[in-house]
Amino acid sequence: MKQYKLMGTLAFGATLALTLGGCAANTGDNGDGNGDAPTGVDAADYNPQSRDNLQEGGTVNFPINEIPEQLNAFNSDASADTARVAAWYMPQILLMEPDGTPYKNDAYLDEWDYEVVDGKTQITFTFTDEAHWNDGTDMDWTAIDATWKANRSYDEGYNPNATDGYKEIESVEQGDTAKTAIVTFKSEFAWPQMPFLTGVIHPAINTPELFNEAFVNELNPAWGAGPYTVEEFDSNSDYVSFKPNPEWWGNAPLLDSVTFQGMDAAASINAFKNGEIDAVATASKDRLEQVKDMEDVVTYRAQQSANTLLQVDADKPQFEDVNVRKAFFLAVDREQQQQIAWNGLGYTEEPAGSFTLFSFQPGYSDALAEAGWEHDVDEANALLDEAGWEVGEDGIREKDGEKLTVTYPIFSDSPVNEALAKALQAQEKEVGIDVQIDVRSSQDFSADYTSKNWDIVSLRFSSSDPFGAAWFCQIYCTDSGLNLSATGTPEIDERIKSEVESITDPEEQTAAAMKLEAEIFAETWGIIPLYNGPEIWTAKAGLANLTPEPYVGLDLFGVQPVENVGWEK
Repeated sequence: MKQYKLMGTLAFGATLALTLGGCAANTGDNGDGNGDAPTGVDAADYNPQSRDNLQEGGTVNFPINEIPEQLNAFNSDASADTARVAAWYMPQILLMEPDGTPYKNDAYLDEWDYEVVDGKTQITFTFTDEAHWNDGTDMDWTAIDATWKANRSYDEGYNPNATDGYKEIESVEQGDTAKTAIVTFKSEFAWPQMPFLTGVIHPAINTPELFNEAFVNELNPAWGAGPYTVEEFDSNSDYVSFKPNPEWWGNAPLLDSVTFQGMDAAASINAFKNGEIDAVATASKDRLEQVKDMEDVVTYRAQQSANTLLQVDADKPQFEDVNVRKAFFLAVDREQQQQIAWNGLGYTEEPAGSFTLFSFQPGYSDALAEAGWEHDVDEANALLDEAGWEVGEDGIREKDGEKLTVTYPIFSDSPVNEALAKALQAQEKEVGIDVQIDVRSSQDFSADYTSKNWDIVSLRFSSSDPFGAAWFCQIYCTDSGLNLSATGTPEIDERIKSEVESITDPEEQTAAAMKLEAEIFAETWGIIPLYNGPEIWTAKAGLANLTPEPYVGLDLFGVQPVENVGWEK
């Protein structure tokens, strides 16, 4: 999957597109919206329970935004909802701890190892003897081969979500037996965990036509494998249910039935209150208010693997001077922004200091703080004085007859967005920068953002996997689609290539990326993280091991076995 997906504008509740895109005990919060979430890796909050603590049987009913038209999770037309559905009836050969550490699923794999052989990274997959597809086909090296061929290129007719990782592979071959696949990369590759993390496809899906079209409004459970299989599916009513799979060979699924019903936000909160579904997203003050008096429910709060950012456009004359850009960012009170964004949510987090890693990941450091950022109005004023911008009679700075006025569009009329924008406006006025708020339609966001119809802008994106250093260029290279601050340079591009991408050891590459990120912040002052923000769900008491699917978030980057979702004894 691509690492970064745009989610929308400033307030995390006003997202425009969903991402496709680690353990701790429950916080004990009862859903009243007043508890503080833990921080760091302990911010995972999904009621993790061992199977011994859970009962056999029962049903869980979940809401979902929609049952998408494209139901092949590897296809570029798929969405986060596609991945949620697929997790319940497609193989999860690799799993992830909440902090993003991957590990093999023992039901599928006897071996998952990687090493360097003759200067090339090599992965060995050995499937268990029992592993097979629902149609009886053995699960073996052909699954690895088919998955690689479908995802390695956009030039062969396939329409993969992304080719990252797969395109670095030179060959997939059978090992000593058909159960073993040998994957050889073109050279040493720092992130061999990346490909196949989202699973494998049935070897029968061996043409672009099948890959692109066979899963349009179809689930094809015969090409699936896992503890559950499809029981009922109705694309017209956005409904799917799963039942225990008689072909499954691993730990028995705990539930008798799992359902997903497509519904919008208003419908889902009402369905939860009426007992029609067993969990619902409650990441707003209003939604928390609606569930706070309910009995036998628990509200869970976790840090999202997402970033809200603020950036300026150095192509605009007001921001050509790096000292003006730095002054603008030093005037931003991130703590006040967070308090407004999270008002009533009962959530706190460590300050966001990086676009490369999150605070709960190994190797993280606060690159923004290391670059010298802090909320400092006096220093901001001194920088603007030095840059020749003088304070006018109205308190707004001027230079060469021009006011230091900048346009800040917000693409929502929500009260939270308005409050965030007005707070930023007041913060910048303290240093003599005039921020003009321009409320626009959410439908204008993509066009206005990409055409740079703004002087300053805030948006939100999520990370689809934990391998942050692998995607460093997507944020900081001159051709980045996320960082349109015009502060990238050919010199920075070359440093990314020589100082980060050339390193083949993942820990060393990550350390190099964190170091360079701090230096880029300090040199360019074009973009900063504001906060990560919460994932908040309210569920019926006793529902355990929530959000086992990728990209949902109560378990951070975690991907858990779906057979372990169930009700406490």
